[in-house]
Amino acid sequence: QVQLVESGGGLVQAGGSLRLSCAASRRTFSNYAMGWFRQAPGKEREFVAAITRSGGSTYYASSVKGRFTISRDNAKNTVYLQMNSLSPEDTAVYYCAAGLRATYGSGAYDYWGQGTQVTVSS
Repeated sequence: QVQLVESGGGLVQAGGSLRLSCAASRRTFSNYAMGWFRQAPGKEREFVAAITRSGGSTYYASSVKGRFTISRDNAKNTVYLQMNSLSPEDTAVYYCAAGLRATYGSGAYDYWGQGTQVTVSS
């Protein structure tokens, strides 16, 4: 049982930046790899980024590589997604997830947050 709560979403103009946070409720946070996914209306949920338990390795979708950065602070039980150079195509609900491995597949993650809305205007 791991509770995940995302925050930091909101409305931003194109070219701007946001930092999303995902706070876990358990002290065993460091036992889990973490991922970020997003879903726009009418579209399937898609992989955004992932990070290993120790934070030693990160993975990104090609659509965000070079613009987004995933990081974690295990002492704070929190994972972050720094989002730069945002465009309207990034508009979606963003979800964080915890699992045994940092992978691209949503099925590998056992716990999910409720999501936070990110809206990018032109």
